[in-house]
Amino acid sequence: QVQLVESGGGLVQAGGSLRLSCVASGRTFRSYTMGWFRQAPGKEREFVAAISWSGAMTYYADSAKGRFTISRDNGKNTVYLQVNSLKPEDTAAYYCAASASGFKYKEPHETEYDYWGQGTQVTVSS
Repeated sequence: QVQLVESGGGLVQAGGSLRLSCVASGRTFRSYTMGWFRQAPGKEREFVAAISWSGAMTYYADSAKGRFTISRDNGKNTVYLQVNSLKPEDTAAYYCAASASGFKYKEPHETEYDYWGQGTQVTVSS
């Protein structure tokens, strides 16, 4: 069992940055592929970024490439999402998730993830 707790969201002006964090409980954190997803009001949850257990491999949705960076610190059981050059369309609840499946260089479906956090809200004003 893995419990995930996100933090770092907030209200920011367009062009600003935030660093989202997700702390995981459990000793097996380092064995999980970790991902970030987001869900805007009235829309389906969508994939943002994923990182392999070692941190050596990452994969991003097209909307995140060049602006977002996913990273992890296995010693702290934490995965991060650095979000830069924020746009109003980035407004959403951001969720971290853990997958026992191996890392893949393709956009995953959310059903591939086994554990989810409660989300942290990011609101970008224009």
